[in-house]
Amino acid sequence: MAVVTANGKDVEVDEEGYLTDLNTWDEDIAKVLADQDKLELTESHWEVIHFLREYYNEYQIAPAVRVLTKAIGKKLGPEKGNSKYLYELFPYGPAKQACRFAGLPKPTGCI
Repeated sequence: MAVVTANGKDVEVDEEGYLTDLNTWDEDIAKVLADQDKLELTESHWEVIHFLREYYNEYQIAPAVRVLTKAIGKKLGPEKGNSKYLYELFPYGPAKQACRFAGLPKPTGCI
């Protein structure tokens, strides 16, 4: 098992960088994971990350990109609920990369 360290706290991740224990997530962990991908998290990133955590808490599933796009469009508006916007924020895949930063499991259907 690999480990990510944020503020002196070690957190286990799987071979793809997803947290093995969702309860160990905090914003500092998200920043470290984003830093590994050479991304600086902006307010727009955090909006999606927090949306994903709320979605997961409600449905107990990490949404695939199509579901994520539709759900974000419903809650945050069509200018944010589209693939182009989400891929600009999360170039390695909005669902996959954003879920990893949010401390959630890999979305169903993602390879």
